[in-house]
Amino acid sequence: MIGKNPSEKDNIDRKGSFGGIFSFFSGRKVTLPADSEDGKAMKINEKLANVIGQSNYISRDLSWLKFNARVLDQARNPERRLLDRLKFLAITASNLDEFFTIRIGSLYNYLDYGKERIDYSGLREIPFRKALMTAAQQFSKEQLAVFGELKASFQEIDFRFVGLDELTEEEQEKAVDYFDRTIYPMLTPMVYDYTHTFPVLLAKVLIFCVVTQDPNRPVKAGDDEHQRLSFVQIPANLPRFMQFERKDETCFLPIEEIVRQEIKKLYRNVDIVAVNLLRITRNGDFTLEESDDLETDFIDEIKQKIKNRRLGRVVRVEIEPDASEWMVNLLKKKWEIDDYNLFENHLLIDYTSLWQIVRNPEFRDELTTPPAPVPALGIHREKNTDIFEMMKERDILLHHPYNNFEPVISLLERAAEDPHVLAIKLTIYRLAKRSRVTEALLKAAENGKHVSVLFEVKARFDEENNIREAQRLQKAGCFVIYGISSFKTHTKLLLVVRSEGQKVVRYAHLSSGNYNEETSKLYTDIGLLTTDEVYTHDISEFFNVITGHSRPNDYEYLITAPRDMRKQLIKLIQNEAENARQGIPSGICIKINSLEDQAVIDELYKASQAGVPIRLIVRGICCLRPHRPGLSDNITVRSIVGDFLEHTRLFYFHNNNEPKIYGGSADVMVRSFDRRIESLFLLVDKRVKQQAIQILDYNLRDNINAYELQEDGSYTKCCVEEGIEEPFNIHKKFFEVTQKEVMQARLFVDEKPMESEPPEGQSEPAEEIHE
Repeated sequence: MIGKNPSEKDNIDRKGSFGGIFSFFSGRKVTLPADSEDGKAMKINEKLANVIGQSNYISRDLSWLKFNARVLDQARNPERRLLDRLKFLAITASNLDEFFTIRIGSLYNYLDYGKERIDYSGLREIPFRKALMTAAQQFSKEQLAVFGELKASFQEIDFRFVGLDELTEEEQEKAVDYFDRTIYPMLTPMVYDYTHTFPVLLAKVLIFCVVTQDPNRPVKAGDDEHQRLSFVQIPANLPRFMQFERKDETCFLPIEEIVRQEIKKLYRNVDIVAVNLLRITRNGDFTLEESDDLETDFIDEIKQKIKNRRLGRVVRVEIEPDASEWMVNLLKKKWEIDDYNLFENHLLIDYTSLWQIVRNPEFRDELTTPPAPVPALGIHREKNTDIFEMMKERDILLHHPYNNFEPVISLLERAAEDPHVLAIKLTIYRLAKRSRVTEALLKAAENGKHVSVLFEVKARFDEENNIREAQRLQKAGCFVIYGISSFKTHTKLLLVVRSEGQKVVRYAHLSSGNYNEETSKLYTDIGLLTTDEVYTHDISEFFNVITGHSRPNDYEYLITAPRDMRKQLIKLIQNEAENARQGIPSGICIKINSLEDQAVIDELYKASQAGVPIRLIVRGICCLRPHRPGLSDNITVRSIVGDFLEHTRLFYFHNNNEPKIYGGSADVMVRSFDRRIESLFLLVDKRVKQQAIQILDYNLRDNINAYELQEDGSYTKCCVEEGIEEPFNIHKKFFEVTQKEVMQARLFVDEKPMESEPPEGQSEPAEEIHE
């Protein structure tokens, strides 16, 4: 039963169709956990499916599960190398952990405290929980099937998972010795009975539930009075797998199997009735209340919220099958959960532990290595490689990871050392663990430069790292702002102020991605390097707003949130709709991570009805329903999922053949418009605009990594039509782009491409910057 006071707070088919939530993956009906009346579950299925299918919007959470299904599809792909497939399975597990911690956690905030909510699917909170948890159950079964398939295949690359009974006598002795010397001293049984309170169990760690009884007091069938339940948590700082090297293979033994065999050493003179492994996930969704308290109080509040995350109500229990019924019933009552929250797994609980194998240096050659980055257009070997001089020549668009992130790091490191640099201003959302960005800022402060950093300490799951890094900068003399009240600062902006003779020149970088040199190798993002005075003036004004108390009249090249981003985007959409009504060429192409804001979706529906061709590239959540007759006939939606995480945001509006194109950090989500500091920046340089058009064009042409969203909510995998088209994989093609291809790219048939020949002196791209 779902109570108001949580107890511990004291289809994808490759060519298939998705016919509603209950044929989520392969067209099979999924039965809900048993209800009290025969046949009732199937009736609920049909009723919920009808409501979901009638809605003009797709549920955000159900859409996210379908995104994770597309990631899991990469693990299914037999054309990928086995370790790459294992990596994608581990990614889906990490994703699902966060989904339960935040999205399911958020749903339980409504359920537990009696708050009302209607999902985009049209379902209220209780029936929506049934639909969502049913879909999550089915997804978990698909994960299990994929792991079973991979487990049977890994002998091909000379490693395998083993059980204790598959070890040699010598290996078994090593396992027992490892338990006695290392594991045993770390284990602490925690009993729960009438003299001991229920222990606080950690989320996302392996836990043995041990049922014991006194051997001198035999228990009759159905008499549970003398049984005791205790918990043994396996320390998270131990490697999940014990590794055994053999002549021709490497074997990985899950350490819980060693603990299971030796757990009797923890329980002397009692009978062990049952030993069952489980793992729990807790509600970690919290929001910070707007406060005018001092900065130190704000940081303390965040630290307290992080602690509370460890005590949140249980929302998922991953458990072995055939667990003790008495134990399961006790846990269900204590945690106020039901069968929807129980996820059985008989092969391996917690696939995130597979990262230990994926990152094993011995198997590095079994992972696909991407090509080396290529030079960005506009960076030339025959000219001065000084970053300041290069930026003054023209705007430069970087497209990561195809272009190196080094020019951005070079700008920061050079600015930190350059005696003419007066100030550096930067927004930070996520950093690499050993960040060169932080080191450059520390060096700049040491060299007497003014350094202002807006450090977003509310970046989810990076709060502790960000607080630590922010405090390092503050102690070094940097001016650090810890976020803006209840808003999360998600914008990515950098400004360098430099004295050059009689004038001051400002150098800027505007980006869709984080200042993180590690993720820049894995995420696709764009970044603009510029000295254009309109950009730099807008950015200066923007920093004055977020670091001080300023209200600028207007930005010329920036659109910002929470100021008026939704309003401005709607205005641009409405302009295309009006052009279509008047017979003027029109078109919209948007590439984002998520599309959820209902006001913008409604305007896209209206634009479609006016005749505007709309091409959407939405990696993850998409609440818009395309191809619905009379509503969205002219809208297509595709998702790109492959070797790199698509993170670029681009907004293209045809504007009667004078395209307006914006890049930036914002998705089309309520949180982006109303609860975040965000910015989109207009691309004005003709070549930069053409590069953006080419990025969108290639995304629309991909037939290897692309999935098309259907009207019923399903995603169909795009396939190469043999004899008609060639394979087009953007995660390879972008490493091979020529300037001629960029200049000839276009999105709509009536769009005029730029001149096919670049001006003299810019015929070929050259090497990237090396300081």
